[in-house]
Amino acid sequence: MTSPAPAGPASPSAPASVGGPAERYGMRHAARMEWIKLRSLRSTPWALLLSAAAMVAMGVVTMANTRAPSPDKAAAFDPTNNVLAGVAVGQLVIGVLGVLFVTGEYASGSISSTLAAVPRRRLVLAAKAGVFGALALAVGEAAVLLAFLAGRAALHKDVAHPSFDQPGVLRAVLLAGAYLALIGLMGVGLGALTRHTASAIGVLVGIVFVLPVLLAGLTGVRIAKYFPTMIAGNSLAVAKPVADMLSPWTGFAVLCLYAVLALCAGGAVLVRRDVRVGAGTGH
Repeated sequence: MTSPAPAGPASPSAPASVGGPAERYGMRHAARMEWIKLRSLRSTPWALLLSAAAMVAMGVVTMANTRAPSPDKAAAFDPTNNVLAGVAVGQLVIGVLGVLFVTGEYASGSISSTLAAVPRRRLVLAAKAGVFGALALAVGEAAVLLAFLAGRAALHKDVAHPSFDQPGVLRAVLLAGAYLALIGLMGVGLGALTRHTASAIGVLVGIVFVLPVLLAGLTGVRIAKYFPTMIAGNSLAVAKPVADMLSPWTGFAVLCLYAVLALCAGGAVLVRRDVRVGAGTGH
């Protein structure tokens, strides 16, 4: 991923671009600077487009291979959950982008310029989280909606087609898109916490993918149901309740807590540690 260019005197993210002393910078100025840097990353739109395309493709393939359930399984059959299967792919891409949005600055050294422009470090992280979270939410909701519509169109005519006027369907689509944004925010927080791309991605993958599988194998869903992937697949992206799993809104609250904890931990580290850049903190 291409790292953002250091903010020099002529850079649009430097203090002169928004006017006023650095100490008087507010959220609007910091957010504008972060948006400029995010737009300058050439890989960002391609990665987001790839994740959206993968989500739609997975939804189409899953629904094209879905057949009507047997009578004894019809009550539990949830085509909405099937069509949103691509969320599993999107979460990884958006989570990694969230990490890189922070650690890329440490790799390139531009974090020094960022903190010189906006010395309030918590404000910098809040601006990063706000800008990236808003983008991830917009892309996530759009991708999930496209996946739902395309997957439903690919569904065999003999299978019941999900629609937004059915109970739980609209809620499942909206919360699945919000889930992607929350995973992106976790990536931002972990990037600030570790300041190292590989370490942050490793922690993210461990929390999202590895630990739930291990715990499910050892203890069933008793503990695993509190982890992001389990929440997404069995609480958020479902129109019908799944036994022994969190309710959709409880699961959403747990995910919000994950994102808040990651950002708070990253903010605490960002404030307390000196800025160190170079090969040891980058990719």
